[in-house]
Amino acid sequence: MFFDIQLLKKCLFIDIETVPQEINFDALDDDMKSLWEIKCQQFMRGDSPTLSPNEYYTSKAGIFAEFGKVVCISMGFLYYENGIPTRIRIKSLSDPDEKEILTKFSKLLEEHYSDIETSKLCGHNIKEFDIPYLCRRMVVHGVSFPELLDISGKKPWQTAHILDTMDLWRFGDYKHYTSLKLLSKIFGIPSPKDDIDGSQVGQTYWVDQDIERIVRYCEKDVITVIRIMLKYSSGQPMIEDSFIDFL
Repeated sequence: MFFDIQLLKKCLFIDIETVPQEINFDALDDDMKSLWEIKCQQFMRGDSPTLSPNEYYTSKAGIFAEFGKVVCISMGFLYYENGIPTRIRIKSLSDPDEKEILTKFSKLLEEHYSDIETSKLCGHNIKEFDIPYLCRRMVVHGVSFPELLDISGKKPWQTAHILDTMDLWRFGDYKHYTSLKLLSKIFGIPSPKDDIDGSQVGQTYWVDQDIERIVRYCEKDVITVIRIMLKYSSGQPMIEDSFIDFL
């Protein structure tokens, strides 16, 4: 294996869940409707049969920071005993007010993960999705950037504190995308996708109004990321569910 387990002592594992900003396309103002229709043109070139702007909005708007919002940030860290990780601790931030979530997350990073030389941030596809999305939404709401997230324009050696389980699995092959579900399967880790999946989060939020279900789904992804990093780290044994604390 290729990762030193001691490097995860000051690591925060994260995952975010996002949804469309409005319940459906019709709830947008006229300007946003027009801008979304322009955005839809790129989908129409690749999808067959084509969907209506409303259908595209329901299924895809949440993945774009310009049209979506963060509804949950789940975080985890490892508890060590005698130099060995023995427990996982999980905490989630969720609120109807997106700015409140982002402000609390920024404050947590500034208070507990402020040293960029020793602190690390880890997630799956975090470099291409979670961090850019969080940063864009923080700009929208005027939330200050913690140094750990301020990676725009940085050189690769300046972002060594960002650990991406998908990026690590590539081993330099940048054509290769591997899902979290596939990685968990090949490592014999229980799948995090045993309830809802990403395409259902918007409906769960807007129609079912079940934020707790979304939080549980998000937390499972964080736990899976941690277990994958343990596999990357000298084949450490998986931490079982009975050794997970929800704070």
